Amino acid sequence: MRIHPHRTSRSLRTGLAVATLVGACTLTVNAAAPAQAATCTGYVGLTFDDGPSSSTPALLDVLRQNGLRATMFNEGQYATATPTLVRAQAAAGMWVGNHTYTHPHLTQLSQSQVDSEISRTQQAISSAGGGTPRLFRPPYGETNATVRSVAAKYGLTQIIWDVDSQDWNGAGTDAIVQAAARLTGGQVILMHDWAANTRAAIPRIAQGLAARGLCAGMISPQTGRAVAPA
Repeated sequence: MRIHPHRTSRSLRTGLAVATLVGACTLTVNAAAPAQAATCTGYVGLTFDDGPSSSTPALLDVLRQNGLRATMFNEGQYATATPTLVRAQAAAGMWVGNHTYTHPHLTQLSQSQVDSEISRTQQAISSAGGGTPRLFRPPYGETNATVRSVAAKYGLTQIIWDVDSQDWNGAGTDAIVQAAARLTGGQVILMHDWAANTRAAIPRIAQGLAARGLCAGMISPQTGRAVAPA
């Protein structure tokens, strides 16, 4: 698994910037348009890692405008710092998952450290109003028996991905659209909350899915596959 280069430089955003963005998000984000079940021959899971961030309001807006729902794998440290953005995710009809507290390489940690990363994030998201996550994505997709055991302890289903958009690796908008075009029913795509090229790709992703009879669904905690929203 390649290392996400953005991890080395990203820091928590300032309180002033968050306040401004939260205000904008609160004013503009409404619940996502419901999928047209009659036209859906299958469902795919759109996932966005590393939020909430300063990009979250714009991401939620473009998803809502295109009638898409997605799973947001949030980091606990950012959920703690910007709880209003977590609430905005939930209010926009998104599902909120656990992406650890500090985005470490879990396979290099002790069981107690893994437990802390996962449990603190469960609490942070719940306290922020995002509900109690049922889905968990290990950073970098790195996992082992210890990680899976701790996740299961908290009632979490581990979700990796079928298609990597490569947005973390500088993929352009066209490449991201092409990656989404490879999705088939039940599959999950990896994208990131902060990626501008991914936001730009969303209208075309929505068009491409609709043309193939696919709708954005929820990820089942039972199977880890994308299914019709409950």
